[in-house]
Amino acid sequence: MTQIKVSILGEFFFSRLQGKPILDSQGQVVGKIRDIAVTWSGPTPVATGIKYQKDIQTHIEIDQIDRLDESGMTLKGSLAEATTGVLRDDEIYVSKWLLDKQIIDLKGAKIVRVNDIRLAWLEHGHTRSIVLTALDIGTRGLLRRLGVEFLGRRLENNFMSWQFIQPLENKTANLKLSREYNNLSQLHPADIADFVEELDPRERTDLLNTLDDEQAADVLTEVDLDTQVEIIENMDTQRASDILEEMPADEAAGILEELSDEKSQELLDLMEPENAEDVRELMGYDEGTAGFLMTNEYLALRASMTADEGIAELRRSASEAESVFYLYVLDEQEVLQGVISLRELILADPQSVLKDFMHTRLITLHPADDEKDALEIVTKYNLVAVPVVDNDGALLGIITVDDILQSLVPDRSRLQTFSRFASARELEKRLRA
Repeated sequence: MTQIKVSILGEFFFSRLQGKPILDSQGQVVGKIRDIAVTWSGPTPVATGIKYQKDIQTHIEIDQIDRLDESGMTLKGSLAEATTGVLRDDEIYVSKWLLDKQIIDLKGAKIVRVNDIRLAWLEHGHTRSIVLTALDIGTRGLLRRLGVEFLGRRLENNFMSWQFIQPLENKTANLKLSREYNNLSQLHPADIADFVEELDPRERTDLLNTLDDEQAADVLTEVDLDTQVEIIENMDTQRASDILEEMPADEAAGILEELSDEKSQELLDLMEPENAEDVRELMGYDEGTAGFLMTNEYLALRASMTADEGIAELRRSASEAESVFYLYVLDEQEVLQGVISLRELILADPQSVLKDFMHTRLITLHPADDEKDALEIVTKYNLVAVPVVDNDGALLGIITVDDILQSLVPDRSRLQTFSRFASARELEKRLRA
């Protein structure tokens, strides 16, 4: 079997070809390279024709091209003799449907745009073709497209191969990495949240639907409230309810408060009764109060337990608590009796009883207290969480440092990540700076 040799007649960037003249065999200008029609059913898009007029979707077929370079294109004969065709359903135009599309760049954990496209002019046997070989997602590609590439000559080209890209599902969709959703769950939820915030509403839902309920809940917790509400409103009701169940109760309550009463009730009715009750308890507090900020997902122990029994309870229930820095000792009426740090519990004699080493000098908030009171307490006493109790001393919930910060500085991007700060005092300094 004879192997046909493939020769590369030239490599170009789409931005360098677009707008260049089209000549007939006599050297007369008969149009301009307005766009390139391609089909994308294989590993890479293959050109099927050249759009040569501004306001029509008719193109010159590739086999009519005699010469192609950055100065323009020459036909084998006259335009009248050239075979032309209209855009088919399985064809797309490069400029209209590929340039400026967004792609998730998993390596850089960010959304990038297609700034230019590299093409190859090939000859194999007696046939010639144009193949799109790479996407240019770099700054140099953008400068080239703007006609000022000289400003970025020292910049490296940043190409992405088509073999990693899925063909467009429709002509309005953004591009997707062929393996992006398999690897997406490996990223930190905050990085995925950045992707979510840059996508349009339908694509946000599509992305979250590739994650399991727990992962989707972690991501949704990281985005701003307006985006959370928009996503839940546009999502299948059962799926939305499942995700809300996985979220911290205070986060879920904040979202449901923003929905219509009818929609909120519908979602609550689909949740497990116990989870729904936790969320309902938090929905009655006014915004800006300690009750509004708190979560009722904490770890409670009994004073009669030994340290060993406390650790066993910690292992059993820790996954249900938002924070395990502190463990709260309650009596049978849920009244707060004392607090033990996680470190103290681990280092205690296994047979020592909790009531003998718990802290009984309690620092607490009332649910009606202002959120600034919460900030003052956590900074004054260098705490990472503070309990909220009612008039009888019964524990209603806890407020963590990140909940306070999210309320006072709702733009997560300004904080970057809370783990950078060594203590609550450092957090206060940053906030006041």
